[in-house]
Amino acid sequence: METRILKLILLIAFFLGGTMIAFCQGGGFGDDVDDVPLDGGLSLLIAAGVGYGAKKAHEMRKKKKEEEQGEK
Repeated sequence: METRILKLILLIAFFLGGTMIAFCQGGGFGDDVDDVPLDGGLSLLIAAGVGYGAKKAHEMRKKKKEEEQGEK
């Protein structure tokens, strides 16, 4: 239970830290540089990573639960 709370606190701190860094960025480049939007591809990669992580976490919990039932 304590590790779960610690992980939640670290996750919240990570996301809050990321938003603060995003707000602290400068005004951008001069007029001679074209800005590059990071839109669809990056969002899909993040979503795929989250989905893969959730799948792996589910498999680990299922395996751990099966091992505990096998010991009884």
